[in-house]
Amino acid sequence: MEYIILIVALVGIVFGADFLVAGSVSVARKFKVSDFVIGAAIVGVGTSMPELVVSFIGALNGNADVAIGNVVGSNIFNVLGILGVTAIFFPVAIDRKNMKFEIPLCIAASISLAVLALNFFSGTPASISRIDGLVLLTCFILFMWYSFYRDRKAAALTADLQQDTVQNSEEDNTPLWLAAVKVIGGLAILITSCDFFVDNAVLIAKSFGVNDAFISLTLIACGTSLPELAASVVAAIKKNTQMALGNIVGSNIFNITLILGLSSQVMPLTSAGITAVDYVVMIGAAIVPILLGFTGKINRLAGAAMFLCFAGYNWYLLSTQIA
Repeated sequence: MEYIILIVALVGIVFGADFLVAGSVSVARKFKVSDFVIGAAIVGVGTSMPELVVSFIGALNGNADVAIGNVVGSNIFNVLGILGVTAIFFPVAIDRKNMKFEIPLCIAASISLAVLALNFFSGTPASISRIDGLVLLTCFILFMWYSFYRDRKAAALTADLQQDTVQNSEEDNTPLWLAAVKVIGGLAILITSCDFFVDNAVLIAKSFGVNDAFISLTLIACGTSLPELAASVVAAIKKNTQMALGNIVGSNIFNITLILGLSSQVMPLTSAGITAVDYVVMIGAAIVPILLGFTGKINRLAGAAMFLCFAGYNWYLLSTQIA
């Protein structure tokens, strides 16, 4: 029965996120926000909502392994798994502008999380306190502010930017009340589905003798990253691989700054199950795009290598459980 509930909850997560993103985009365009901010900020936050709800519920239940493991696992899966698979079928272009701000910020956020969550000198877990969380939330607010600031600056340089954006959008025909219903309904579906998903995933893990850290780094992390997977695949099919890259990088930044920032306000997060290896892999995954950026793109061979690294990491996690 747990497996059926898990699958139904997973479907609910995908549909809930889809409604939430669609509604958010409609509301944003009603207020004439450009496509850049919609893609980098609005959609990025929307596709990270499953991670937010799962980690927040994990914190409410006193399960820091789920709260932190979900974020760490999702960030690894987003880059090595989703971006790797996307590049195998559609080579992903990397703009030099991305290498100046978004990607370095993603690396900095990953390193900051590792420093806050783990005392490397003693090897013992440290707590992400409420003050640490406030720092992360401040970084999130500054990132959002800069995104809107850069958008307004770009709009000033290109006078007809917003007009073209609005005219080419199907979402602009959506009434504001319907967009609001999508946002509220999507969020309700998302919260309910994620609650069932977390509860049943933990039950299944414990029935196999698997700890919460493992299940949060793998099953929960991949499940809550399905919206990012869907958004990246659709963007790649439409030959907009820049949007796919931006969605992944933006979501990873939000996962750390917004999700753990909010979750730590519920209770200080101390996770003994998430090890230094997990944080190192997360940081390494964040660095991959900037390394490949010097070649101008992530080609099919690099994408295959990234996915193999993701598979190898999961094999390592599984081997630690078997041992």
